[in-house]
Amino acid sequence: MELVEQTSIQPTYNLTEEQEKKEIVRQYRALLRVLKPKLKPGDKELVRRAFEIAVDAHKTMRRKSGEPYIFHPLAVSHICVEEIGLGVRSTICALLHDTVEDTDVTLEEVERDFGGEIARIIDGLTKISNVVDTNSSQQAENFKKILLTLTDDPRVILIKLADRLHNMRTLDSMKREKQLKVSSETVYVYAPLAHRMGLYSIKTELEDLAMKYLEPDIYREIARKLSETKRERTRYINEFIKPIREKMDRVNFKYDIYGRPKSIHSIWNKMKKKGVEFNEVYDLFAIRIILDSPLDKEKEDCWKVYSFITDMYTPAPERLRDWLSNPKSNGYEALHTTVMGPQGKWVEVQIRSRRMNEIAEKGLAAHWKYKEGGGVEDRFDKWFGQIREALGNQDISSIDFLQDFKTSFLAEEIYVYTPKGDVKMLPVGSTALDFAFSIHSAIGSKCIGAKVNHKLVPIGHKLRSGDQIEIITSNKQKPSEDWLNLVVTAKAKNKIKDALKEEKRKVAEDGKYTLQRKLDSLGAGFHQHNIDELTNFYKLPSQLDLFYKIAIKAIDLKELKDFHVLGDKLESPRIHKPELEHKPELEHLKVLPRKDAELIIFGESSDRIMYNLANCCKPIPGDDVFGFVSTGKGLIIHRTNCPNAARLMANYGHRVVKTKWAKNKEISFLTGLRITGIDDVGVIHKITNLISGELRINISAITVEAQDGVFHGNIRLYVHDKEELEHLVASLKQLPGIHAVDRFDPEAEKGEA
Repeated sequence: MELVEQTSIQPTYNLTEEQEKKEIVRQYRALLRVLKPKLKPGDKELVRRAFEIAVDAHKTMRRKSGEPYIFHPLAVSHICVEEIGLGVRSTICALLHDTVEDTDVTLEEVERDFGGEIARIIDGLTKISNVVDTNSSQQAENFKKILLTLTDDPRVILIKLADRLHNMRTLDSMKREKQLKVSSETVYVYAPLAHRMGLYSIKTELEDLAMKYLEPDIYREIARKLSETKRERTRYINEFIKPIREKMDRVNFKYDIYGRPKSIHSIWNKMKKKGVEFNEVYDLFAIRIILDSPLDKEKEDCWKVYSFITDMYTPAPERLRDWLSNPKSNGYEALHTTVMGPQGKWVEVQIRSRRMNEIAEKGLAAHWKYKEGGGVEDRFDKWFGQIREALGNQDISSIDFLQDFKTSFLAEEIYVYTPKGDVKMLPVGSTALDFAFSIHSAIGSKCIGAKVNHKLVPIGHKLRSGDQIEIITSNKQKPSEDWLNLVVTAKAKNKIKDALKEEKRKVAEDGKYTLQRKLDSLGAGFHQHNIDELTNFYKLPSQLDLFYKIAIKAIDLKELKDFHVLGDKLESPRIHKPELEHKPELEHLKVLPRKDAELIIFGESSDRIMYNLANCCKPIPGDDVFGFVSTGKGLIIHRTNCPNAARLMANYGHRVVKTKWAKNKEISFLTGLRITGIDDVGVIHKITNLISGELRINISAITVEAQDGVFHGNIRLYVHDKEELEHLVASLKQLPGIHAVDRFDPEAEKGEA
């Protein structure tokens, strides 16, 4: 949808016109085959009509690779049916999803041919299509529109996810900066959303595909290692499964059992989180057991299988996840455990029924199939209700909304209890204050503390699954600014902001009166033009802020003597220059020679321009980087795997500039290495001798701590480029007793942008 005429199935394309026609028909027939079980009388004709309209509407359109554009809606339709489990109406919508936006087909024509329901879904899809970026929050604004349509008909978001998945699968022929922007947006918003909709395999694939473009070297390396260890893993899985099979066959269970490797993205996350190498990730694969059990015996059978497995292999009790008793809010049900298998290897085992498995694979679409008058449906309805409530707050900016949405609605959840034993579901990281606001906004506003499991705790206390919470209130309490740092849920944040705004309004009334008197004394009128002039002069977001700052004396009204009064209108003494944020193109950046390492900037200008290196990731020559046009700071260079990269590229994609290092061996860059090893006599001397003596690299600072025979050293040093750093890391790892060498970013400062 948002990559019109820009993605491709393969970078090279060489079909003749005749072959193209055959391929279009072949793909259409393949779609009908997967749709066959869902077709009712008259459906086939409707699908054919939608296909013919789409073919005709897109007939002159080509994708970047040169292939006919119709390949894209056909592929999206196929994903909707086969991978998400949607039906005939969704297929028609997927076939037509770009027609109203990109061709002469109108919504009225769609409604006339297919009815109001399909027209509404296509209207929703058209509204959320990615328009050309016009300001910093365009993607976030689009995402807000997605959620507005989601709460009306969830099929809109499911088709949108199918569209995004196909775009990610065919991203190869896009320009590098577009790949970075789309991948960041995918990993920042769409993968968590797929997870929340219960589409685990799609979420996993989106994360892996995004990583392929954001961190290509690491992606290829892990993929290569997975491929090399495949035979060994298969042999191990068979050895692990054999006794389980024998036991289950003896008790006549009907089941499927197989092993599957963890995704590249999740393996990389584990390596980063635990600070381990690939071969030290203890559960590279999971064993999945799927039972053919009747609905009333599902739980019982899953626990029986759990007991078989833990009889054979020792479990890690802290790794038991029981989503049978408490399914996730996206409907996911399963039993997960991690056990010690042969050869001392940890193995994750997932146990679920055939019904649970379909829900795990197909998410929300499977819930419609298994409607049972409540349960799972209620969970989704409750979730949609919370989103509607969050969307109801018109004052919040789109960027803030997107951030709140991620922490409130896309995070994993915990289960906590009221004093009466009612269950409340909250996102991970929620505090006692979040819980108070989830009960009622009046309780949240008066909250002064809580009792968690009968122990008194402050309002910022972080909750854990299973906690029972009693809120303590006082009529004298009212929300303050620092409360915003104590909550993660959108509801709590919005209610606190509302309360603060109300308080601000009361104070601002005094400022309004003060300004009115001051303007009267100058002979200027108290009207909208003058208020706007002053708001702009003081660079404030609203007139409320102007009145408030005057009331608290943060603005000195003596400055008004510098203004000119024409009639009764004020004229500002300051000439405003346009903000960089509104004109981010490169021609607006001042081009100057600079003695630091040179960057070649691809874009409007290939000259050297002024830039700064981001403090949050400290890039060095050779790192995969992108330029970010920042308000007031010019161009800032970030690594593509910087902690802030996904947020910047997802929210401000139009400010991303393609950037490449020029060769320059004269300048050194500060970086850091974290070294762990056995605390042996002379080990530090060997390290410093290698760095300074043999490799002639300048050390800026070194700190070493030793405990129980193990040392941890942090070395800050100056290198010319990534190549030199990698050679140093490889040389250090060769030294006897060195266990791990990892790069870190010295003087890391969060939030650099």
